Amino acid sequence: MTQTAVLPRTVGFWGAALFPVNGMIGAGIFALPAIMVAAVGSFAPWMMLFGALLVLPLVFVFASLAARFDTHGGPVLYATAAFGPFFGFQAGWSRYASGVVAVAANTQVAIAYLAVLMPVLEDPVIKASAVIGFIIATTIINLVGMRTSVGTLGVMTVVKLVPLIALIIFGLATRDPAVGFALPRFSEFESVVLLTFYAYMAFENATFAAGEMRNPRRNLPLALMTTLGAVAVFYMLVIWAYLAIAPEVSGGGNALSAAAESLVGPAGAIVIAIAAAVSICANTLGGGIVTPRLTFGMAEQGLLPGIFAHVSRRFQTPDVSILFYGGIAVLFSLWAGFATLAVASTLSRLVMYLLAALALPVLQRRDAAPAPWWHLPAALLAAASTVWVASHAKPEAYAVFGFLLVIGTGMYFVARRRSVQAAHPV
Repeated sequence: MTQTAVLPRTVGFWGAALFPVNGMIGAGIFALPAIMVAAVGSFAPWMMLFGALLVLPLVFVFASLAARFDTHGGPVLYATAAFGPFFGFQAGWSRYASGVVAVAANTQVAIAYLAVLMPVLEDPVIKASAVIGFIIATTIINLVGMRTSVGTLGVMTVVKLVPLIALIIFGLATRDPAVGFALPRFSEFESVVLLTFYAYMAFENATFAAGEMRNPRRNLPLALMTTLGAVAVFYMLVIWAYLAIAPEVSGGGNALSAAAESLVGPAGAIVIAIAAAVSICANTLGGGIVTPRLTFGMAEQGLLPGIFAHVSRRFQTPDVSILFYGGIAVLFSLWAGFATLAVASTLSRLVMYLLAALALPVLQRRDAAPAPWWHLPAALLAAASTVWVASHAKPEAYAVFGFLLVIGTGMYFVARRRSVQAAHPV
């Protein structure tokens, strides 16, 4: 099979904004309030602001790079343009590996939330079937069209945000918000600053599907910058509401459910539990929409076999890339021992961030017109923050990351060799 059509541009600004919003707001927002408050007390909301400022240089880098390209691939395009196809492949492969592991892990967490309401899901066989069923369902949704996928994602986003907005309004309106600014000790500060960085990861999701967006050079940078600010404020408000309602409640991963129960009774806990499950499902769906666009973009550039660039005549979607992604996700969901791989996938994503941060000054140096003076410091800050976060990874994460790197490098040379053979047949 070969590519049969160009994918239509059906996604506007609001559709583009859904991808970073659902990338940043997943399971973490339901667990972070209790963790942050336990670590730094009333300073917890300000920690989320600090995390946003830590990520801001990276978001700026991606926004600046997105303004240069209007096709699929995101970081693959950026690294390839700056450093050549080998590094472009590594940027795409590292992010793809991260996305595949994330969809398998997040789907299991979502089913675990639903098991609180439906105990039958605690049965191992039924749970595994539910996880596989959800991955298959999202794959089908993605397969039938970008417009359908984005519409479904929009509905899920509303369903997950409305209960949290209600919790914020009722919590802050009926209880003492206990807004404080007591600085924590440095050791406590450092222990949670990494969590705040991780909370904002996946902001870059929208860049993968630029080839299906209207006016991406304008809409993508605007979506990236505005959603970071909006999500940071939302995180802060949720934590303030938690401080107002029940900071002493130890709900662990269900902290917000426990807080809602103390506010309005058992019904509140049920609503938040449902919102948590939907939030994680929306996070998974969003990743399932954009991540196959990475392999599609890599195939367009000759970094993967051309079959990954095939487009469905009926649905106008990259069907082979979508089906391959869904199949790999199902396989990972059946593997119970991928916790270390999940950590390593985060390290892989940091490699993509580093390559993008270094690509911006390289590309701007080639421009005829000089870039504003502050672009270079922003790119260097983005690279420094990425290296700093990576330095906190555990040795086993680096070991698995090295294994993934070897696999990716082997795939790259196989794909390039076939590409050369196809271009120059004997």
